[in-house]
Amino acid sequence: MSDARSGSQVLAAAVQQLTKAGVPDAARDARKLFAYASGVDAGRLTLILPEPVSAEVMTRFDHLIARRARFEPVSHLIGSRAFYGRDFEVTKDVLDPRPETETLIDVALRDPFARVLDLGTGSGCILVTLLAENTQAVGVGADVSPKALAVALRNAQRHHVDDRATFVQSDWLAGIRRPFDLIVANPPYIAADEMAGLSRDVREWEPRLALTDEADGLSAYRTIISQAQDVLEPDGRLIFEIGSTQGKAVAELMLQGGLTHVFVIPDLDGRDRVVIGKTRRS
Repeated sequence: MSDARSGSQVLAAAVQQLTKAGVPDAARDARKLFAYASGVDAGRLTLILPEPVSAEVMTRFDHLIARRARFEPVSHLIGSRAFYGRDFEVTKDVLDPRPETETLIDVALRDPFARVLDLGTGSGCILVTLLAENTQAVGVGADVSPKALAVALRNAQRHHVDDRATFVQSDWLAGIRRPFDLIVANPPYIAADEMAGLSRDVREWEPRLALTDEADGLSAYRTIISQAQDVLEPDGRLIFEIGSTQGKAVAELMLQGGLTHVFVIPDLDGRDRVVIGKTRRS
């Protein structure tokens, strides 16, 4: 492409390229990537579209569009994703924070907590958000992946909660000893036979270990429930994000595990999204 073309012309061609590749929401993605390549806020993009595009911006943008046409997530391309009003670093080593996970945050914030454990912390978006919203709390983020823990630590530093956050490598609760009054987790809940139905963005680019248990999608819930009461204080809360069809099954696992006050809570789209239970009072 010539550098004499206007931003509008360049953007239109990119939308056509992404649409031809089968990328959904091609116009939205192209605008976001053009703003990023141009070094401007997305809200100011309209102001620069009539102007000629420099060769430097064109090179960056062409590269980004080529990667997006291979279904690499936009968050990987620009290195961040918004979650609960904050931007979080995202890499190929962590799940992309999703809007539906904000339901878990809302539920966790309904009651006070002083010590929170985030299992499978990934990018750290859940733990960091909870600590940023509750400035009196401290927390631990646990993950089996050292690379994910490094991302989580950087996100804690970015949002100035690293003095109240600790990150540990642990296979669920295997390395956890201290007591908590809140445990949260968004574990891998996609069943192995459901993986093929995921979008290419997710299936081909996000860490498989964080998506599926390679079984029925419930393995992590069973493990965490069996271990959680060893580190949850009396009347402590255990809050899970779930797949939209798993509410009944996870609630039953909680009840079988001795938890009380078990409820399934929908997200803003009305789909089951969170299950909460409490340990018994002493």
